Amino acid sequence: MSVDTRDRPDWERDGHDWPHRAASRFVTAGGLSWHVQEFGPADAPVLLLLHGTGAANHSWRGFAPLLAGPFRVIAPDLPGHGFTDPLPDGTLSLPGMAKAVSALVQGLGVAPAIVAGHSAGAAILARMCLDGMVAPRLFAAFNGALAPLPGAASFLFPSMARLLFLNPFTPRLFAWTADSAAVRRLIEGTGSRLDPVGLDLYRRLFARAGHVRGALGMMANWDLDRLHRDLPRLATRTLLIVGGDDKAISPDTAFTLVKRLPDARVKLVRGLGHLAHEEAPERVAEILLEEARGLGIVSAPG
Repeated sequence: MSVDTRDRPDWERDGHDWPHRAASRFVTAGGLSWHVQEFGPADAPVLLLLHGTGAANHSWRGFAPLLAGPFRVIAPDLPGHGFTDPLPDGTLSLPGMAKAVSALVQGLGVAPAIVAGHSAGAAILARMCLDGMVAPRLFAAFNGALAPLPGAASFLFPSMARLLFLNPFTPRLFAWTADSAAVRRLIEGTGSRLDPVGLDLYRRLFARAGHVRGALGMMANWDLDRLHRDLPRLATRTLLIVGGDDKAISPDTAFTLVKRLPDARVKLVRGLGHLAHEEAPERVAEILLEEARGLGIVSAPG
């Protein structure tokens, strides 16, 4: 299916006041043009951040600058999201996404000391760690989508997303109806509450059919069963940060997962939902920083 680039978010039109625009640049890697934001000194340990389905690197607008002192923070838009080119339809699987991000990491010439992802971004990073595409000292998952949905949803949800993805009118219909009230209801349905600026950034993206199509394509081709089976091989130190009010991924999932991982612990953050890192970036950043200090990746202050 051909992609109408006019439906994609446009950097000059939609990104004219994008958060931390001065930190943005465009990088060509793996045949794609990537929108990437970077913060912090070039010689600091690298922290790679991957947002979740339907978002873009604006998801880290409050979080990334908090870690830009001890780290060189790199936050791309995933393929088909925000201002990064989409992948061909046949490569939208979890391994395909992992290979695309690996190409970006290689193109940037970095070796992340920490990889951290939200929701589906965490699944991509877990796949990369398992397949030897990255070898970080710490993998952090923020409300990570690391297990299949319970019951019949594990079969119905990807199938429904696939049907919607294949219908060329679905993304446009969603984009036409993505007003401020609809976006607020969608976000609050995950257990999170965002400020007006955060909500407007999501509205701006959802108003572009190309971005919606990128999110639907990612969900339609998502197979978490294999990842879930492979998790006991994940030797990387793992930190599962969980919002206690997450309505998108049950907090109980992390406590079940930690039993299957060789070297992992759970940190529950009460009062926050699926977008915990956007609701309270200071709280979540401090948890990650404390873990990094404990592993000797960065030094304690003073």
